[in-house]
Amino acid sequence: MPQVAAPLRLLLPLSQTLVPTAPLLHLSRRLFASSSPSLGRAATLRALAYRAQPGRRHHQPRRGSSTLRKAPKEEMAGAGDKEVAFNRKRAEGMDGRKRGTMELKTRKLNPVNTTCYVQILGTGMDTQDTSPSILLFFDKQRFIFNAGEGLQRFCTEHKIKLSKIDHIFLTRVCSETAGGLPGLVLTLAGIGDEGMSVNIWGPSDLDFLAGAMRSFIPNRAMLHTHSFGAERNVSSSQSKDSVIILDDEVVRISAMFVKPRYCNGTGSLNDTDSKPGDTAIVYACELPEIKGKFDPAKAAALGLKPGPKYRELQLGNSVQSDKFDEMVHPSDVLGPSIPGPTVLLVDCPTQYHMPELFSLKPLSCFYEDSFDQMENSKKVNCIIHLGPSSVAKSVDYQNWMKRFGATQHIMAGHEIKNMEIPILKGSARISSRLNFVCPQLFPSSGFWSVKPANDVMENDKNTSSEASGSVSAQNLLKFHLRPYAQLGLDNASIPSLFTYKDIVEELVSEIPEVKEVPEQVRKFWQNNANDKNMPPAGSSMLMVEEPWISQKSDKIDDGRPFQKCPRNNQEIPCCVENATREDMEITFLGTGSSQPSKYRNVSSIYVNLFARGGMLLDCGEGTLGQLKRRFGVNGADEAVKNLRCIWISHIHADHHTGLARVLALRSKLLNGTPHKPLLVIGPRPLERFLNAYSTLEDLNMQFLDCRCTLKPSVDAFLCENVTGSGTPQLESTMFAPGSRMENYNRKPASPRDTTALANFKEVLQESGLEILYSVPVVHCPQAFGVVFRAMEKVNSAGKVIPGWKVVYSGDTRPCPALIDASRDATVLIHEATFEDSMKDEAIARNHSTTKEAIEVGTAGGAYRIILTHFSQRYPKIPVIDEVDMEKTCIAFDLMSVNLVDLPVLPKVLPHLKVLFKDELVVEEADDIQEAAVY
Repeated sequence: MPQVAAPLRLLLPLSQTLVPTAPLLHLSRRLFASSSPSLGRAATLRALAYRAQPGRRHHQPRRGSSTLRKAPKEEMAGAGDKEVAFNRKRAEGMDGRKRGTMELKTRKLNPVNTTCYVQILGTGMDTQDTSPSILLFFDKQRFIFNAGEGLQRFCTEHKIKLSKIDHIFLTRVCSETAGGLPGLVLTLAGIGDEGMSVNIWGPSDLDFLAGAMRSFIPNRAMLHTHSFGAERNVSSSQSKDSVIILDDEVVRISAMFVKPRYCNGTGSLNDTDSKPGDTAIVYACELPEIKGKFDPAKAAALGLKPGPKYRELQLGNSVQSDKFDEMVHPSDVLGPSIPGPTVLLVDCPTQYHMPELFSLKPLSCFYEDSFDQMENSKKVNCIIHLGPSSVAKSVDYQNWMKRFGATQHIMAGHEIKNMEIPILKGSARISSRLNFVCPQLFPSSGFWSVKPANDVMENDKNTSSEASGSVSAQNLLKFHLRPYAQLGLDNASIPSLFTYKDIVEELVSEIPEVKEVPEQVRKFWQNNANDKNMPPAGSSMLMVEEPWISQKSDKIDDGRPFQKCPRNNQEIPCCVENATREDMEITFLGTGSSQPSKYRNVSSIYVNLFARGGMLLDCGEGTLGQLKRRFGVNGADEAVKNLRCIWISHIHADHHTGLARVLALRSKLLNGTPHKPLLVIGPRPLERFLNAYSTLEDLNMQFLDCRCTLKPSVDAFLCENVTGSGTPQLESTMFAPGSRMENYNRKPASPRDTTALANFKEVLQESGLEILYSVPVVHCPQAFGVVFRAMEKVNSAGKVIPGWKVVYSGDTRPCPALIDASRDATVLIHEATFEDSMKDEAIARNHSTTKEAIEVGTAGGAYRIILTHFSQRYPKIPVIDEVDMEKTCIAFDLMSVNLVDLPVLPKVLPHLKVLFKDELVVEEADDIQEAAVY
């Protein structure tokens, strides 16, 4: 096999005749060389170019179509070899689309006859991983309070258009309330030709979040942040006044600051120990007063004729009498005004915030027992409480609530009973159907029964009875503010309850033949168990997967012969045949690309090593919520606590914006328990984000650059440690002139990586891994795949069993480095963003088609190939050619693949497709948007 060089460095010079502004496509040195060394030979390198039509708008492509012109056909050198094109400018980070200024929307307000309500957006109510959001709706304006992870997916599910949102307000600046903000900003920036943006408001801590986000958001114009209020070093006694942050014709929004007070050991409370991210905000939303009823008789008596002057008086303007020489004022013809409705949003996250909250002076005018109530009458109509039930149900908090008198209280904090009601109904429906057909791969039904923990029951015993007028929040519950006649609660929008049984009955009614599928699938596992007693791998026995294997052509799509892997690649590997169910299991937490959708979350994979812990491969937004949907709230907490490392493939937001939430939760769960910082392996730009964000929350992590984990460096590091030379000097082992590492990067790694490498070795030992290394791939700057292999073990017969090997591609075009890394892999997890007919899009964005992904695994001799990272234009199941699926399976969200189950994996797909036989066309195609970074 010829030596494979770094794919992005050995490229021929570009033709001088190419138009500089045209996107450029290049061919890698060689791809899909035969697994047989005698047949592999390098192809000549050619440069191809295509040109986009100038001024042409790039619409979202439909199924089977392309927005890109075909690359000109040129004769390929090296008959029998296959070359693959990729976008060099994108791979080098030079193809950033020039967006417009993304100026903020300006809307004409409608202060008269306005419809207005507040509504509970129940993100995180079932999984308790994030704070619910609140929608304040007007005819011409929309406001959202808090943007936790899952907000985009929730809005897609319930058809709430994000493009209509004008302002986002944060009650705290942390991953619980703002985890969905980066993805939301990028999605808005990808809407339309110029992109869109939104005003983001929060306390001064917001500046830290904005600074962290700018480390991976490509255009500063995407972020319009506005921090307000006192500086962080100002004491709470100096920041008790409210700050008016928005005041227009339809609403005035003011903010009050609530800082925690901690006991200093002398019995007194102070806030000097508070840190960024601790400050909570109480928002008061006050609508203007409602003018009294117009009295035509009084107007006539004052000499006014019916006409435009009546309207002016109703708008609050004085007019000249038609009969008398005097001015007529609104108060002369209007009845008594009605005070405008007021809503308070209260976030009291801990008991330490309660003293400050109870002493807020701006709230005194709303108290029923306040002296100020006599002079400055204000009534609050609705209070939405966002704090956890452990705080909101305490005696002191309940007594404080009673001070508001006859006010409607909505308790929107996390409550145990809400955990049994899935918020994402579409996702739960798919999970339930898949669980019915194949519970072996889909153990999570989308529903779970929740028993409260003992500490929760004890807390309930110590709480007083709830204040009168208090109700528990439900998803999409509304409180109407205008018109005044409808003032009050509205349950009409609350989704109807449904159960697993309801979904199964619906499925059987729609597809009667599906009733037989679970038994057919069960037999696969039964036969697999029987096969364990058959001759071991290495004998003449060949495992036949599916009838379509015999139909497979020996030609690839361009007509040239394609070398099949040896037949013994279909034999069950020793590491699988001798495996137990406690060795390794792969759970797909997100299988979509670009942005969360109704049915697929963005990229994240959990590798469960059972007694040896676990690891995450990529950590897109909503990873924690998906862990809780798969393992339950308590089970997910255990998985987070037992993580050994998190590996991130590249800096695009759909692969890492769930990281801060997971790290913050782990730090909280292990607080007070001896533990080591969690190792995070990723591209260097990710470290800048994490370091900036750690000012807000304790992430308790240790970062290691992917460039320090390339195979030559890891081999040298492990070898030098084995020989007793201690931790190697990075300068000599990784970046020395002439070393292989020099091909991948010209800059030396930071010396602090030395400590991280020592931790890296401990992680390998604790996880039972022989090696873990990163592989440079072709997507964007510092994009990587990863390979990890388990240690050998000895079976009961004393035979040495090689360790299993997993390869994950990240985002990439097919590339030689990944094929080499996939040699004899037990599992290759490869991205397959586009269907085969959309190869031009795959090239332009440096992604892979389904066929290309399968060919990478076939060329590498991988035992099983699992496809993931599907474009959101395939909402449920991607377009595939079954003749390519002899050892391949499609990943779904919450699918768990145990090492023991790999032999039967390809057999299951035809039976899963029964669920989607009428749904292979794009749903909601007009709603598909491309995020600004993809």
